[in-house]
Amino acid sequence: MQIYDFNVTRPDGEELALSSFKGKVMLIVNTATGCGFTPHYKDLEAMYEEFHDSGLEIIDIPCNQFAGQAPGTDEEIQQFCTLKYHTRFPQMKKSDVNGDNALPLFQYLKSCQGFKGFGKNPAALALAAMMLKIDKNYKDNPDIKWNFTKFVVDREGNVVARFEPSASMKEVRACVEKLVRG
Repeated sequence: MQIYDFNVTRPDGEELALSSFKGKVMLIVNTATGCGFTPHYKDLEAMYEEFHDSGLEIIDIPCNQFAGQAPGTDEEIQQFCTLKYHTRFPQMKKSDVNGDNALPLFQYLKSCQGFKGFGKNPAALALAAMMLKIDKNYKDNPDIKWNFTKFVVDREGNVVARFEPSASMKEVRACVEKLVRG
Protein backbone atom coordinates (compact mmCIF):
# COMPACT_ATOMS: atom_id res chain seq x y z
CA MET A 1 0.00 0.00 0.00
CA GLN A 2 1.01 3.58 -0.56
CA ILE A 3 -0.62 6.90 0.27
CA TYR A 4 -2.03 7.21 -3.24
CA ASP A 5 -4.12 4.05 -2.76
CA PHE A 6 -6.41 5.82 -0.28
CA ASN A 7 -9.54 7.88 -0.68
CA VAL A 8 -11.17 10.18 1.84
CA THR A 9 -14.79 11.28 1.86
CA ARG A 10 -15.90 14.86 1.49
CA PRO A 11 -18.86 16.07 3.59
CA ASP A 12 -21.15 15.69 0.54
CA GLY A 13 -20.23 11.99 0.27
CA GLU A 14 -17.96 12.43 -2.76
CA GLU A 15 -14.74 10.43 -2.63
CA LEU A 16 -11.45 12.29 -2.96
CA ALA A 17 -8.63 10.10 -4.27
CA LEU A 18 -5.29 11.01 -2.74
CA SER A 19 -3.77 9.93 -6.04
CA SER A 20 -5.05 13.27 -7.36
CA PHE A 21 -2.32 14.86 -5.23
CA LYS A 22 0.60 12.93 -6.78
CA GLY A 23 3.62 15.20 -6.98
CA LYS A 24 2.34 17.46 -4.20
CA VAL A 25 3.24 17.82 -0.53
CA MET A 26 0.35 16.81 1.72
CA LEU A 27 -0.33 17.80 5.30
CA ILE A 28 -3.00 15.51 6.74
CA VAL A 29 -4.47 16.54 10.09
CA ASN A 30 -7.25 15.37 12.39
CA THR A 31 -9.03 18.43 13.73
CA ALA A 32 -11.67 19.59 16.21
CA THR A 33 -13.48 22.87 16.62
CA GLY A 34 -13.67 22.94 20.42
CA CYS A 35 -10.09 22.06 21.35
CA GLY A 36 -7.33 24.11 22.94
CA PHE A 37 -5.36 23.44 19.75
CA THR A 38 -8.14 24.73 17.45
CA PRO A 39 -6.15 27.97 16.84
CA HIS A 40 -3.79 25.77 14.77
CA TYR A 41 -6.31 26.41 12.00
CA LYS A 42 -4.88 29.93 11.72
CA ASP A 43 -1.35 28.61 11.09
CA LEU A 44 -2.62 25.87 8.78
CA GLU A 45 -4.50 28.41 6.68
CA ALA A 46 -1.45 30.70 6.57
CA MET A 47 0.67 27.79 5.27
CA TYR A 48 -2.01 26.90 2.75
CA GLU A 49 -2.17 30.45 1.44
CA GLU A 50 1.61 30.71 1.20
CA PHE A 51 2.45 27.30 -0.24
CA HIS A 52 -0.64 26.00 -2.05
CA ASP A 53 0.40 27.43 -5.42
CA SER A 54 3.81 25.77 -4.93
CA GLY A 55 2.27 22.34 -4.35
CA LEU A 56 0.94 22.06 -0.79
CA GLU A 57 -2.37 20.36 -0.09
CA ILE A 58 -3.88 20.28 3.41
CA ILE A 59 -6.40 17.56 4.14
CA ASP A 60 -8.51 18.37 7.19
CA ILE A 61 -10.32 15.42 8.75
CA PRO A 62 -12.49 16.44 11.71
CA CYS A 63 -12.66 13.85 14.48
CA ASN A 64 -14.86 13.70 17.58
CA GLN A 65 -12.93 10.91 19.36
CA PHE A 66 -11.04 13.16 21.77
CA ALA A 67 -13.25 14.51 24.58
CA GLY A 68 -16.08 15.12 22.09
CA GLN A 69 -14.42 18.30 20.85
CA ALA A 70 -15.87 18.15 17.31
CA PRO A 71 -19.56 17.67 18.15
CA GLY A 72 -21.16 19.48 15.22
CA THR A 73 -22.32 18.25 11.86
CA ASP A 74 -19.93 18.40 8.93
CA GLU A 75 -21.73 21.54 7.77
CA GLU A 76 -21.47 23.21 11.21
CA ILE A 77 -17.77 22.37 11.45
CA GLN A 78 -17.09 23.78 7.99
CA GLN A 79 -19.03 26.97 8.78
CA PHE A 80 -17.07 27.43 12.00
CA CYS A 81 -13.72 26.99 10.22
CA THR A 82 -14.52 29.26 7.30
CA LEU A 83 -16.06 32.01 9.45
CA LYS A 84 -13.55 31.99 12.32
CA TYR A 85 -10.33 30.97 10.53
CA HIS A 86 -11.20 31.68 6.86
CA THR A 87 -10.03 28.19 5.85
CA ARG A 88 -9.95 27.37 2.16
CA PHE A 89 -8.26 23.96 2.24
CA PRO A 90 -10.44 20.89 1.76
CA GLN A 91 -12.27 19.59 4.79
CA MET A 92 -13.42 16.00 4.79
CA LYS A 93 -16.28 14.18 6.47
CA LYS A 94 -15.91 13.79 10.24
CA SER A 95 -14.29 10.40 10.85
CA ASP A 96 -12.57 8.21 13.42
CA VAL A 97 -8.78 8.01 13.45
CA ASN A 98 -8.40 5.24 16.07
CA GLY A 99 -10.23 2.01 16.85
CA ASP A 100 -12.30 -0.39 14.82
CA ASN A 101 -13.89 2.37 12.71
CA ALA A 102 -10.67 4.27 12.02
CA LEU A 103 -10.19 5.46 8.48
CA PRO A 104 -7.83 3.10 6.64
CA LEU A 105 -5.79 6.20 5.75
CA PHE A 106 -5.03 6.85 9.42
CA GLN A 107 -4.18 3.20 10.02
CA TYR A 108 -1.64 3.56 7.22
CA LEU A 109 -0.27 6.90 8.45
CA LYS A 110 0.22 5.51 11.97
CA SER A 111 2.03 2.47 10.56
CA CYS A 112 4.44 4.78 8.72
CA GLN A 113 5.03 7.26 11.54
CA GLY A 114 4.41 5.99 15.05
CA PHE A 115 4.18 8.02 18.22
CA LYS A 116 7.57 9.39 19.31
CA GLY A 117 6.53 11.57 22.25
CA PHE A 118 5.00 14.95 22.92
CA GLY A 119 8.21 16.91 23.50
CA LYS A 120 9.09 19.04 26.53
CA ASN A 121 7.09 22.28 26.26
CA PRO A 122 4.18 23.07 28.66
CA ALA A 123 1.54 21.76 26.21
CA ALA A 124 3.54 18.54 25.82
CA LEU A 125 3.79 18.02 29.56
CA ALA A 126 0.05 18.63 29.96
CA LEU A 127 -0.78 16.16 27.17
CA ALA A 128 1.53 13.53 28.68
CA ALA A 129 -0.08 13.90 32.11
CA MET A 130 -3.56 13.68 30.61
CA MET A 131 -2.67 10.63 28.50
CA LEU A 132 -1.32 8.78 31.54
CA LYS A 133 -4.81 9.02 33.07
CA ILE A 134 -6.44 7.74 29.87
CA ASP A 135 -3.93 5.04 28.86
CA LYS A 136 -0.91 4.18 31.01
CA ASN A 137 0.68 2.52 27.94
CA TYR A 138 0.04 5.38 25.50
CA LYS A 139 3.75 5.59 24.64
CA ASP A 140 3.74 2.01 23.37
CA ASN A 141 1.22 2.32 20.53
CA PRO A 142 1.01 4.41 17.37
CA ASP A 143 -2.53 5.65 17.99
CA ILE A 144 -3.43 9.27 17.49
CA LYS A 145 -3.31 10.78 20.96
CA TRP A 146 -5.29 14.00 20.47
CA ASN A 147 -6.72 16.52 18.01
CA PHE A 148 -4.39 18.24 15.55
CA THR A 149 -1.91 15.44 15.02
CA LYS A 150 -0.29 16.22 11.68
CA PHE A 151 1.30 13.91 9.09
CA VAL A 152 3.50 15.28 6.32
CA VAL A 153 3.77 13.46 2.99
CA ASP A 154 6.48 14.40 0.48
CA ARG A 155 6.04 14.77 -3.28
CA GLU A 156 6.93 11.10 -3.81
CA GLY A 157 4.18 9.91 -1.46
CA ASN A 158 6.40 9.09 1.53
CA VAL A 159 5.03 9.82 5.00
CA VAL A 160 8.07 11.72 6.26
CA ALA A 161 6.95 13.27 9.53
CA ARG A 162 4.41 13.14 12.32
CA PHE A 163 3.83 16.15 14.53
CA GLU A 164 1.89 15.81 17.75
CA PRO A 165 -0.46 18.68 18.62
CA SER A 166 2.08 19.97 21.14
CA ALA A 167 4.71 20.48 18.40
CA SER A 168 5.46 24.05 17.46
CA MET A 169 3.62 25.15 14.35
CA LYS A 170 6.92 26.79 13.35
CA GLU A 171 8.45 23.28 13.20
CA VAL A 172 5.55 22.03 11.09
CA ARG A 173 5.89 25.02 8.78
CA ALA A 174 9.66 24.53 8.42
CA CYS A 175 9.17 20.88 7.44
CA VAL A 176 6.48 21.76 4.91
CA GLU A 177 8.45 24.67 3.47
CA LYS A 178 11.55 22.53 2.99
CA LEU A 179 9.55 19.95 1.05
CA VAL A 180 7.61 22.49 -1.00
CA ARG A 181 10.68 24.52 -1.93
CA GLY A 182 12.89 21.40 -2.05
